[in-house]
Amino acid sequence: METEAKTSLLRKIGLALLAVGPGLFLIGYNIGTGSVTTMAKTGANYGMDLFWALLLSCIFTYVLMVAYGQMTLVTGRTALYNIKNNFKVGKPLAIYLLIALIIGEIMALMGIMGIVSDLLSEGSRLIFGGEKGFSTFWITFVLAIGLYLLLWCGKYTVFEKVLTFFVILMGLSFLTVFIMVKPNLGVIVKGLVPRIPELKGDQSAFLLVAGIAGTTCSAAVFVMRSIVVAEKGWGVDNLKDEKKDAFVSAAMMLFLSGIIMAVAAGTLYVKGQSLQDTVEMIGLLEPLGGKAAAFILILGITGAGLSTVFPIVLIAPWLICDYTGRERNIHSPLFRILGFVGILFCFGMQFMEQRPPALMVVSQAFQACILPAVVIPIWILINRKPVMGEHVAGKKMNIGIALVFLFSLLTTYFAVVEFVGKLKEIFS
Repeated sequence: METEAKTSLLRKIGLALLAVGPGLFLIGYNIGTGSVTTMAKTGANYGMDLFWALLLSCIFTYVLMVAYGQMTLVTGRTALYNIKNNFKVGKPLAIYLLIALIIGEIMALMGIMGIVSDLLSEGSRLIFGGEKGFSTFWITFVLAIGLYLLLWCGKYTVFEKVLTFFVILMGLSFLTVFIMVKPNLGVIVKGLVPRIPELKGDQSAFLLVAGIAGTTCSAAVFVMRSIVVAEKGWGVDNLKDEKKDAFVSAAMMLFLSGIIMAVAAGTLYVKGQSLQDTVEMIGLLEPLGGKAAAFILILGITGAGLSTVFPIVLIAPWLICDYTGRERNIHSPLFRILGFVGILFCFGMQFMEQRPPALMVVSQAFQACILPAVVIPIWILINRKPVMGEHVAGKKMNIGIALVFLFSLLTTYFAVVEFVGKLKEIFS
């Protein structure tokens, strides 16, 4: 009886998670290795002093997710299609967004797979010993084959379940590591008071704010939000469900990102150890929590990376269907061919001298630059009565989007500065 009760409880939890499928999909998509690196670096360098920037980013993410989801439910059309057909300059704007998002996500894909293969190589070294782990090329090859088989045979409901698994794995791993390394709770609580920390050498807290925004309040998330809400099959009667789903998604993003920041703040920050990349984090935390903690952290970050990779592989065909208004058939030649091309980019870091974290920074800065172009169209569309009917934006929604717009201009400025700086480093 006890076993049956546990099984029933687990089934209920699973059903509850799947009921907010679009939100879980975006948690998996949004919390990737770039987020882990940025949050860990922020925590190591400044403790929890920049938690307020994460909180603001998640609030603004919720606002835009609701706006894009609401537009899709009311009109029955996805984001790029609505932009293309409701503005005089809609066609070039939609094409710009389509191309910019695909380029940004391809850069992110290469960086993510580079980091995941490095982490799994380090994990194999921890398990089997020796100076080096498995080859990163063959790790990438095996993962690429698995991803393409899932793309070839799967459907959206299967993708939701796969991403649910990765999100749960990621969350449990980060929580377990938090408990195992026993971070200094006093430092964490003290750092929750909003403030701008003192700069350390050439490190800029303002640039990390842009990085936090770029990994959380990402332009691609909102366009993807429109698509996954449509994939769920929801209609105008599901407006309340859509808001609840967006809240769960944003709250989980805040929780998971905050846990990563807190682990680094309560350990590395206390010891005065800075952090440059994700793999370095494993080596720094291993003495604190042992090999078990290091291995669990590798599992969590790998789950974060793989949960991001699969939606990225789908983004090009999904955006093309979004723009043209075509049916999103995952088994069509368009999806299978572009999915295969996308998976080829997984091998990008195997042929580049730059390390994956450097490419992730560039891709995040690139994404942040697109954010204003995503905010302005939805702000206009959600206030047009011919488009939204009785569901036009209210006062609270308009204030929220106005604040997001101001935030997007600020983070775009910092992102451009960081982007130019990184390009100089790469090509110097």
